[in-house]
Amino acid sequence: MPAKGYLKPEQKEKLQKALKEEENAEIRERILILLLLDDGKTQEAIANFLGCGKKKVSYWCVHGDADNLESLKDKRMEGNHKKATPEYIELLLEIVEKDPKELGYEFGRWTGKRLATYLEDKTGIQLSSSQIKRIYKNY
Repeated sequence: MPAKGYLKPEQKEKLQKALKEEENAEIRERILILLLLDDGKTQEAIANFLGCGKKKVSYWCVHGDADNLESLKDKRMEGNHKKATPEYIELLLEIVEKDPKELGYEFGRWTGKRLATYLEDKTGIQLSSSQIKRIYKNY
């Protein structure tokens, strides 16, 4: 059901300004959902116009607060907190250059799993072998 004119003029102005200034495309889409709803468009029409699902439109029509733009963010936008500290990365890069036999191991080659285990013992930071490989590849 359309809700034409449900926004106060100052709310609408705030959303229009944020639409122009916001860098995050997902936030802009959510702002647009609220503005289109205020313009009298149905949720289905908004979904068709934006090319997204009706569930997404319905969710943001209910949960988006025109007075609080922070409500348009979700937990995924907070970002992943990196466990690997600069010291951890430095140790990783040092260890990779060493022969495992120098450190008392029987094997002669480092694998991601072996590095992850060794580094967890030394630093207490637990990462998967794929995370270790990704970090190493980036340096």
